[in-house]
Amino acid sequence: MSKVTLAVTLVLALGASACSGGRHDPNEKYYLVAANIKLDYWQTAANGLTAAARQLGVQAEMVGPDTYDVQAERDAFRAAVAKKPAGILVNVADPSVLGPEIDSAIGQGIPVVAMDSDAPGSKRITFIGTNNYEAGQMGGSALLKELNGKGKVIVYSMPGQANLDERLKGYQDAIKGSGVEFIQVINVKGDPRVAFDTTSEIINQGKIKPDGFVCLEEAACKEVADVLDRNKVTGKTIVAMDTVKDTLDWIQKGVIAATIAQKPYTMAFYGVKVLDDISHYKPQSLALKFSDDTHSPYPVFIDTGATLVDKSNLAAFEAAQSTK
Repeated sequence: MSKVTLAVTLVLALGASACSGGRHDPNEKYYLVAANIKLDYWQTAANGLTAAARQLGVQAEMVGPDTYDVQAERDAFRAAVAKKPAGILVNVADPSVLGPEIDSAIGQGIPVVAMDSDAPGSKRITFIGTNNYEAGQMGGSALLKELNGKGKVIVYSMPGQANLDERLKGYQDAIKGSGVEFIQVINVKGDPRVAFDTTSEIINQGKIKPDGFVCLEEAACKEVADVLDRNKVTGKTIVAMDTVKDTLDWIQKGVIAATIAQKPYTMAFYGVKVLDDISHYKPQSLALKFSDDTHSPYPVFIDTGATLVDKSNLAAFEAAQSTK
């Protein structure tokens, strides 16, 4: 081998080595901060977080309260910032509480990406998650079909959480002009027991007779289905959110009509990749208004997609999950 050939071979080898993750320090760490992290939804997100960290050869950790607690989530975010991580993914339970914390982190040079629920008024760099308005419209279309265009419906939500409010607006616009009416919005406060107890009161007292139930978050509709089943109430339409096992089981049994599947694994997996890129190729300032910059290296929103799951496609949906 000539000296020239040897030199070129060494350069190529070194370049390949650098491209295979050599830019990462073993102490490099990313955080995912969320509320209610014991929910199956967030455990799925944690799996995506871990998988991305393993690929990159970095550290990652999900932190936050085990129950829905906005102030505790803020404290967990502050604790993560204090450790000067390479970047933070955050599920914004309350923009008024988390927004200033995000701005503070950005001011300290820590990249922050909102995930699942946004704080658009903050200096977060981008948002990755479901197009929640479109998810609401998807659910609203399913609701209209199941109710044949008319009926009284109760909604379970957590008013003030941006992603849930956007879903509600999507539903409202989908049913506008129809005979479907939302007669009550119940704040479940992140506690499935609230959904169970409230639904039990509605069924047992009989003061209002809803034709359907809509859930804008994961935990409520499996409780609603349980109450209806226990009380042998039939002929009601339930449109749920997310794909925990109990929800899918109730679809199979015909108690829940449909649910909207999100991709928390993808949000966390791709979110770490986005943060990694920002961390290693930082702009002149993280506090720039990237949404108004036509030459911004970052999109305003990364849509991970949503799927309507009902009995007709349940088997295919579950088969797709088993390949992971």
